[in-house]
Amino acid sequence: MKQVGSSGDKVVRGSAVPAGNRDFQEARQAKKDEFYTSLADIEIELAHYPEHFRGKVVYCNCDDPRVSNFFRYFSTNFEKLGLKKLITTSYRSQDPVNFSRRDSLRAVRLEYTGPDKSGRIEGTVVSDVQPLEGDGDFRSAESVELLKQADTVVTNPPFSLFREYIAQLVEFDKKFLIIGNMNAVTYNEVFPLIQANKLWYGPSIRSGDREFRVPDDYPLAAAGSRTDEAGNKFIRVKGVRWFTNLEYAGRRVDLPLTQTYDPALYPKYANFDAIDVSRTKDIPMDYPGLMGVPISFLDRFSPAQFEVVGSSKSLGRKMSEIAAPGTYPPGGPRFYLSNGDGTFRRMYDRIVVKNKRL
Repeated sequence: MKQVGSSGDKVVRGSAVPAGNRDFQEARQAKKDEFYTSLADIEIELAHYPEHFRGKVVYCNCDDPRVSNFFRYFSTNFEKLGLKKLITTSYRSQDPVNFSRRDSLRAVRLEYTGPDKSGRIEGTVVSDVQPLEGDGDFRSAESVELLKQADTVVTNPPFSLFREYIAQLVEFDKKFLIIGNMNAVTYNEVFPLIQANKLWYGPSIRSGDREFRVPDDYPLAAAGSRTDEAGNKFIRVKGVRWFTNLEYAGRRVDLPLTQTYDPALYPKYANFDAIDVSRTKDIPMDYPGLMGVPISFLDRFSPAQFEVVGSSKSLGRKMSEIAAPGTYPPGGPRFYLSNGDGTFRRMYDRIVVKNKRL
């Protein structure tokens, strides 16, 4: 199985796609997996981890060092961060259209150990980049051997392989900081890590969207896409988050709670004994039981304040066991609320939490 996408800083995308995001829908159908992360977004997030990289080997395993902003950041800040080594590898394109350009598109690696005595940043010229024997897929034996050398992985892996990518990081017990779609927290491979406090969102991206540069042949259709004066294409992508297991200041600060519990405002689910809280800011300060909250709650989650009990995917009873056919919209495991007339509405994914302070 080949890794979808070519080298560069590719934004991780989950399987859920906003209905209005025509650019992303079309690109996903065409197997286009290349969203290039801006240097500004990298700088803003990495500023929260000033001491995590001292004496460490950092591996960017989805990055061509000749164009990657991840390589640019770590090589420029190599001495400031106190890095021991920076390893970058890229994936070779397997697009048959580009077969004649195979030599220029082959997988490459670069192991960078800092600027020389003249101050030159070694590894920034093409002659310093070495070819890989294989295709650079992060699951290849060659890439895995490099992964074993690393302390921390920082990159933007292909959205279509996010589950496998996370599983590999966990298998080899690596620290990591990667970009993904916020809906990835609902994956069976990811949610148990959230629940066990082994993975969380990074601090710099909360709500809204982010702009990413895309290849020249990327389809642009939706509002928010643009082409700059140099001909570079950009799109805005919703629901982007950093995923990490690196601690940062403020992660254990309590979420301020201002609402009080009112049964009329917080209905219980029909297929699970918990109240529905549709917005994080509306979590009641005085409710001691289980609450279903949106996944955006994780932007403000403090493990000292709340316990993550489970999710609607695993806790909700089958509606066929409690309601007649035709009274509820079918679908995968979710929570349902009564409409008051014998019918039920299906809710978005919910995370079930409990206030530890009560």
